[in-house]
Amino acid sequence: MKLATYKDGSRDGQLVVVSRDLSQACYATGIANRMQQVLDDWSYMAPQLQDLSHELNHGKARHAFPFDPRRCMAPLPRAYQWADGSAYINHVELVRKARNAEVPANFYTDPLMYQGGSDDFIGPCDDVIVPSTAMGIDFEAEIAIVTGDVPMGTDARDALDGIRLVMLANDVSLRNLIPGELAKGFGFFQSKPATAFSPVAVTLDELGDAWKSGRLHLTLQSTWNGRKVGMCDAGEEMTFHFGQLIAHIAKTRNVRAGSIVGSGTVSNKGVETGSGKNKRTEWPKGYSCIAEKRCIETIQDGAPKTEFMQFGDTIRIEMKGKDGQSIFGAIDQNIAPPGSSRDDEPQGQSLNASED
Repeated sequence: MKLATYKDGSRDGQLVVVSRDLSQACYATGIANRMQQVLDDWSYMAPQLQDLSHELNHGKARHAFPFDPRRCMAPLPRAYQWADGSAYINHVELVRKARNAEVPANFYTDPLMYQGGSDDFIGPCDDVIVPSTAMGIDFEAEIAIVTGDVPMGTDARDALDGIRLVMLANDVSLRNLIPGELAKGFGFFQSKPATAFSPVAVTLDELGDAWKSGRLHLTLQSTWNGRKVGMCDAGEEMTFHFGQLIAHIAKTRNVRAGSIVGSGTVSNKGVETGSGKNKRTEWPKGYSCIAEKRCIETIQDGAPKTEFMQFGDTIRIEMKGKDGQSIFGAIDQNIAPPGSSRDDEPQGQSLNASED
């Protein structure tokens, strides 16, 4: 099934079930009002929502209406935990190589992870508000999962059973703030503003055989200012699968229902071309963040030339299934200065209207 959260003027929005083709939706009224309610009582509520999803997909749901991603908040508008990993070691290798640094051996066996702000996520079509372009605005196209309860000490294999939903993320980064923060030794904070998520979150059965061994084997598309810059394979080169990322968190603590875990920037290795002095590495699949493109330029040409994002820029992040249809809907955002409202999007129908 596919689930979304419509704006209704509240902090947590209104839960809706969305059809497989993303054309129709219906409120989950009578089962649950909020996404967190479902995650807290998954075994009881999920089957009821699955029945409603079945009705919707077969054109039998009462009070169905056209689905509009502009009315969506993040599927989970605020969460108890947002932990973002760096599961694609190629991304780490590029960043380190660009500054002539080695990748520590334990990076290949123990994933990098930071804990981000989870009190204020933004919707898939909300503006990305940043105080200044001098901060080095960058998008990061990622896969994310939402967990149920996972006990402390759970191993990577069993942790996969704790995955409830999958979605896409734009983990916005302010690159020019990162060096100063990391130098303090406490990690990211101001350099990681509010994260955006795809319009819908989906259960694993919606992914079919594309979901294998804790990885999503499909292409993640990134389109910057209307130009497709990334067509990255999210599966084969994911060094740490989602079970390993969840187990990393659960090593010393319980992971509670409603925790979100990100994959980090989806990244693929390049292909060596030419020989001798003409030997170069080509990246035919592009990139899922500008920082990676700048690292490639530094490695090859000695300095980066691609600028970070400016006010008025757009970023679209989407993943399509083998049938060519969008699975999660698209994250489709503008970069904007303070004073721009992210509450101008059309609000969802009221609950009363949906019941008429």
